[in-house]
Amino acid sequence: MIKKTRFDSYCVNGFAEGCKYCVQGRKLVLFISGKCSRNCWYCSLSNKRKNVDKIWANERECKNIKEMIEEGVASQSKGAGVTGGDPLLCLSRTIKFIHALKNRFGKQFHIHIYVPTDLVTEEKLRKLKLAGVDEIRFHPRFLDGDINKEVDKIKIASKFWTRQNIGIELPMFPGKIKETFSVIKAVSSFIGFVNLNELEISDTNFDYIIKKYKTNEDTYTIRGSKEAGLAILKECEKAELKLRVHFCTAKTKNLSQYKNRLKLRKILPFGFKTKEGSVKYFVVYNKDISNKSKKTLLRDFKNQTYVDNKNKRLILSEKAANQIIGKAKIKRVEEMPTWDAFQISSEEV
Repeated sequence: MIKKTRFDSYCVNGFAEGCKYCVQGRKLVLFISGKCSRNCWYCSLSNKRKNVDKIWANERECKNIKEMIEEGVASQSKGAGVTGGDPLLCLSRTIKFIHALKNRFGKQFHIHIYVPTDLVTEEKLRKLKLAGVDEIRFHPRFLDGDINKEVDKIKIASKFWTRQNIGIELPMFPGKIKETFSVIKAVSSFIGFVNLNELEISDTNFDYIIKKYKTNEDTYTIRGSKEAGLAILKECEKAELKLRVHFCTAKTKNLSQYKNRLKLRKILPFGFKTKEGSVKYFVVYNKDISNKSKKTLLRDFKNQTYVDNKNKRLILSEKAANQIIGKAKIKRVEEMPTWDAFQISSEEV
């Protein structure tokens, strides 16, 4: 029976263990590199990540393992999803970072990984398993590849993982229900789950998608993609495949995975969290105050101020802000509690 979850997704027989952490906002998103073994036209990576060899942990660009661990701690993560690009293109780096996560957070820290099938070999999968990967998700060539070759590569994973920890991940194309289901059926004996993703528009696939498809009223999801995903769920249910099949909508990603992750992330002192996951602060920016006045402020409100060197400002408690209105240029800012502190609004009080 198709079930709508409280995370705005749909499933048959439940969904993968890694997804359970994701929808709760408990997964650190480790983007290991933007380099890829493919050039899929539907790839939704941004320009600053696609084909760029940089590491990101959530919204933080990381130069080393230490910075990744700091982000994991700040996000109160219970697991990580390793993605790219293609993690197999930089296998030694991928293994090094996975090892570090397991060493720091323990064996119970759940790690899943996304890999295109192009570079898959038995030796590479063995190394991933030994590194600590708990769950593997393949992205097969299902529109332009030899399905028998795809099956053979995915089958290798059964040497290292139990069936329930092996799956495939597919974007949902309108009008490609038959082709998509045929791939699922072909690999169904060797996997335990299927993840279907609602197709979204991005700055890197925009030109192609607007020529081929129409968007929904939200302007970023593709019309017919959700309907195709639900149709696949029905086909899997009708065929009685012993698989957990999960259709992850754009709302699932934005209003559950991302929003819940924001709510869990640690914030700076004197902040106010909103229901949406953002945070509000009363601040005085360094550029708006003299060093002498800053020292006076820190002295007079010793326990009601926080020096935020990273963002070049002082954060004030609400009590302190109310007492010095008119004496300093105070701003009320709303921002995301992410490493980049993406600002939503700013107004002088």
